[in-house]
Amino acid sequence: MLAKRIIPCLDVKDGRVVKGKNFVGISDVDDPVTLAKFYSESGADELVFYDITASFEKRSLFTDVLMRVASSIFIPLTVGGGVNAVSDFGRLLKAGADKVSVNSGAIKNPSMIEEAAKIYGSQCVVLSMDVKRVNGRFTVFSDGGRVETLLEAVEWARFGEEHGAGEIVLNSIDTDGVKGGFDIPMLKAVNEAVTIPVIASGGAGKPSDFVDLFKSVDVDAGLGASVFHFKEIYIKDLKVLLKKEGIEVRI
Repeated sequence: MLAKRIIPCLDVKDGRVVKGKNFVGISDVDDPVTLAKFYSESGADELVFYDITASFEKRSLFTDVLMRVASSIFIPLTVGGGVNAVSDFGRLLKAGADKVSVNSGAIKNPSMIEEAAKIYGSQCVVLSMDVKRVNGRFTVFSDGGRVETLLEAVEWARFGEEHGAGEIVLNSIDTDGVKGGFDIPMLKAVNEAVTIPVIASGGAGKPSDFVDLFKSVDVDAGLGASVFHFKEIYIKDLKVLLKKEGIEVRI
């Protein structure tokens, strides 16, 4: 059995880690390098770094902050935000990313997934999806959750896998920052449609939410932000709990 991964997420805006609720109400949290080092030393399996306004502001991700974060940690780093061309993959990988997450860029240019996978390998290509229920349909949103698309989440996840994505991060806008638990129905729908690893994002509020997640749906990882940033959950303590519950983790 593969160990489940616990992954903190750094949402970065103007060089600072921020957090909101349902993708709005953004507030300042901390310095990204300080937080990244803390997580690297605290038992996190990986780290995700999103420049959350890059796509909306139609600019490239700021690599200066990324390089500082990458040089301060010793765990795999996934980076996303403003990835609009295959050349962005090379730029971010050179700046220290281990994997590159594409979201809005892939929606605008779906062929980028396959092109990047052929050049850099599927293991470097992460399809990130911001999804919200619209009239009972799991609808994909772009530009940091601001723009509704015509894409349905399960179909988009299948497309991503078929065209070379090696992993999916499924962000539920409905549960983001609410701290009421992960979006199990949405996660089940997408996870059952693909064979590549799925990372659950949005809704973690207490340690038992991760237990419920891994016991309810066979996702590969659970991602959290504010619960880790504000020390509401310590990753080492969480992993001890998961182990006691019979869930395989690296301690």
